[in-house]
Amino acid sequence: MKRNAINIHQHLIDRCLLNDTKAQFEIYKLYYKAMYTTSLRIVGTTEDAEDVMQEAFLKAFKKLDSYKGKVSFGAWLKRIVINHSIDYLKKRKMEFNELSPNENQLPDTDSEPEMKESITVDEIKQAISELSDGYRVVLSLILFEGYNHEEVSEILGIKNATSRSQFLRARNRLKEILLNRKSKNNVAIM
Repeated sequence: MKRNAINIHQHLIDRCLLNDTKAQFEIYKLYYKAMYTTSLRIVGTTEDAEDVMQEAFLKAFKKLDSYKGKVSFGAWLKRIVINHSIDYLKKRKMEFNELSPNENQLPDTDSEPEMKESITVDEIKQAISELSDGYRVVLSLILFEGYNHEEVSEILGIKNATSRSQFLRARNRLKEILLNRKSKNNVAIM
């Protein structure tokens, strides 16, 4: 089988294709942390992320013969984890807010005030976890996973405009959460 992408773990993948459980465990150890983080950003809780990630690894090992090497193994696996995470949320009835006719224009984000105080990574993570599933998924796919709105709309089965509005609403809600926290602590950040 000809592989197009350079894969530094090809020897392990080949062994996994032969149902070598030690090789599967090695692959798991190599990719566990990154895949867990990806799932956590989408599903929002550690327990759910752990479950989703475990199921995604099982699916990947079962479907390993469909890996054609057109992308790196890590990218292929991440796509499975993302899809599995989104499917999990859909089962929980994740909702996306469609644009109403008067919302077709996106706001000018250049005129928004900037946050002046430093915000810790933990504060941002906590604020993101408070977003609704729909907002959190779109925000995570765009900011953390590097997808564009067209790709997000395709992945989630939503309109491109819905992806854009969800992203902007998520970003605005995130700012609102952070501002509320800072104002409670008597620290002005705007």
